[in-house]
Amino acid sequence: MEKLVKPCKVALPRIYDPRGNLTFVQEGDGLLPFDVRRVYWTYDVPAGEERGGHSHHVSEELLVAISGSFNVNLFDGKEWQTFTMNRPFEALYIPAGYWRTLDNFASGSVCMVMTSTLYSEDDYVREFDQFMKLCTNE
Repeated sequence: MEKLVKPCKVALPRIYDPRGNLTFVQEGDGLLPFDVRRVYWTYDVPAGEERGGHSHHVSEELLVAISGSFNVNLFDGKEWQTFTMNRPFEALYIPAGYWRTLDNFASGSVCMVMTSTLYSEDDYVREFDQFMKLCTNE
């Protein structure tokens, strides 16, 4: 797969079955823009709450709405984009360097995140003002 540089939705495989459908990702299938090093998920987000509120220096991410729906708001330092996530067979690719917030969680929503790196606090930009300074220095 060619290197992605902008946020975009990535179609994941779907196996249709009358007993229930199945979606998967696996190493070496060429579908993902990076090797997955870490997986985590958020759930039970109270109504009106927001998640995210940070950027990464290095880490790339794929977000999937395993259940329910939510919005992912991305900012590149110049413009905002909003993606509604509500299909468990679609992932949203987020390159490093994008500020992100997640909001508008439906009850019962689960957001699974696959990352290109292991957790490192040093990879996070947690203050929006600092993020904007980094954007203007590039």
